Amino acid sequence: MPQTKRLKCLLLLVLLISALLRCGVAAYVQRQLERQPGRTYVIEGDAEGYWKLAQAIKQGEPYSIYMPPRRVLRMPGFPLVLAGAMAVVGESHARVRMVLALLGVVTCFVVYLLGTELVNETVGVLAAGLTAVSPVMAGFSVLILSETVFALTMLISLWVLVKLSKIKWEKTDQNRGILWSLLAGVSLALAYYVRPSWLLIVPLVVVFYIFSAKGHRKVAVQRSLILLAGFSLMLLPWVVRNYRVTGHVVPTTLWSGPSLYDGLNPGATGDSDMTFFDQEHVLDSMTEYEMNQHYTQRAVAYAKQHPGRVIQLMGAKLLRYWKPWPNAAQFQSWWMMLAVSVVFVPVLVFAIYGAWVSRNQCLLLLITAGPILYFSLIHMVFVSSLRYRLPAEYSLDILSAVGICQLYVSRFQKKEIHP
Repeated sequence: MPQTKRLKCLLLLVLLISALLRCGVAAYVQRQLERQPGRTYVIEGDAEGYWKLAQAIKQGEPYSIYMPPRRVLRMPGFPLVLAGAMAVVGESHARVRMVLALLGVVTCFVVYLLGTELVNETVGVLAAGLTAVSPVMAGFSVLILSETVFALTMLISLWVLVKLSKIKWEKTDQNRGILWSLLAGVSLALAYYVRPSWLLIVPLVVVFYIFSAKGHRKVAVQRSLILLAGFSLMLLPWVVRNYRVTGHVVPTTLWSGPSLYDGLNPGATGDSDMTFFDQEHVLDSMTEYEMNQHYTQRAVAYAKQHPGRVIQLMGAKLLRYWKPWPNAAQFQSWWMMLAVSVVFVPVLVFAIYGAWVSRNQCLLLLITAGPILYFSLIHMVFVSSLRYRLPAEYSLDILSAVGICQLYVSRFQKKEIHP
């Protein structure tokens, strides 16, 4: 059987395994929750909020939850996905979990596309296989949480950026350059609509693209402006809507202040503990915008007054982020910790080896290792856990696949892997 056909068959097998695992996990999670009266979600607070916002979208009601109304609590990307699923399969947690499981399979396929585009099809299939059998990725894909959908949109944006980077600078490539620049801006915005922390990637992409275009800076600037225009146009409806409901320009959400204070306050440990918000009832006397500013100012003031403690917290958050096993108490059973660690540790080791053998391939390193390092820095400020690392592990699996392939090739064929 030709190599290409064999790889396609392997890819189909990988996607089938991915689907069986995720659908099986979806059924198991739903059954376990139904055995616990009064419990609907594995991680209650965030999941319930997403579900209610999705119901509001589906039913044509105002995009807000709680009383007083929280109108800019969450970005609308994931609730829109849930609302779309509800429109197709109904407001059944079990059926919506199956839809999310299938989106997890699509995410594995996009890992294949990105790995193939960056290196070759062998790496793409192997990377997709690593994501398919990951217990954490399979488990999180069926939860009513945004991690897997964000990973999907993030990977699509990375794939588009790689396609853009391969377009030459000649006049004959002008139209393709415009198209892929626009698609890059749109895809970055789609990921941003799911997780606003992706925002800082946009200026980083633009700066890198311009400065790497030696001898073609003018064209690079033009394409970057198109990218920014596409991103801004996609963001405009959210900004306009937020201005109408708050009277302020809010490109993200009005939950960033409490989130920042969650990570920088006298009782902070690096873990999330939002009890202060429920105890202080600041929304009784403030608007949602004022509340966000209030907690932002308190977090900044605490950081200025206690720089030593902030450094300690950064270390604690970094440890929580990179810890191979889950931090949350409900995931502390020995078998669960072992299952997660026995997958992540080898993946990380092979990724480090893959980074070493690819040390001269800047684009490959930025796309595969960049996201996990980027979120590591962000969550040295905000609270940290495995959950925030998870979306970036998908692209890291590509670097792990490079390491595995290189180890195999150098052991048996005495040559190097090249894209």
